[in-house]
Amino acid sequence: MRLYTRTGDKGKTSIIGGRVDKDDVRVDAYGTVDEVNCFVGQAITQLDPSLFEDVLEDLEKIQHELFDCGGDLANVSKKREKKLEKQSVEYLERKIDELIAEAPELERFILPGGSPASASIHLARTVTRRAERLVVSLKKADPDASETALQYLNRLSDYFFALARVINFRLNVNDVEYVRSAKVFREGKRKEEKAGEQ
Repeated sequence: MRLYTRTGDKGKTSIIGGRVDKDDVRVDAYGTVDEVNCFVGQAITQLDPSLFEDVLEDLEKIQHELFDCGGDLANVSKKREKKLEKQSVEYLERKIDELIAEAPELERFILPGGSPASASIHLARTVTRRAERLVVSLKKADPDASETALQYLNRLSDYFFALARVINFRLNVNDVEYVRSAKVFREGKRKEEKAGEQ
């Protein structure tokens, strides 16, 4: 099989059900999802299976879902079903709750870093936010673009934040607090608890 086709030499690329410019917001969106997948793959290589078996299973699952997500964003065909399902969003929500419960309580903003794997996950988190912004732009141009993809990316960035903290925690590496941050998170939690008592 020949890898190159020369069909994109004029700045066009094929998508599912059509052909668009390579700088089209749709291509930018699913290309950025592919970037996220690469950083997830990098993090996987940095995690010790003896400490992170559960995390590695989830990250491999997420890699497949990111592939589905990219495919859905590249799909303009009315005949082809979307692959990413709502259950994937709900699964992330459950995992976020578990990860938050495992990590120490967060008081201040933190800087990306700590351990190499945590830094890779923070990279995945920020690129996920960029992908999410691009999908918002895509949906303005095409309201039929995947709603589930948008929800999934929104939740995934939160998952990555929670996971980055758990990775450092399991490795006994402290999160690096932003030195000029007030105790924003604990204060917000107290307000929520107080509101719940009323």
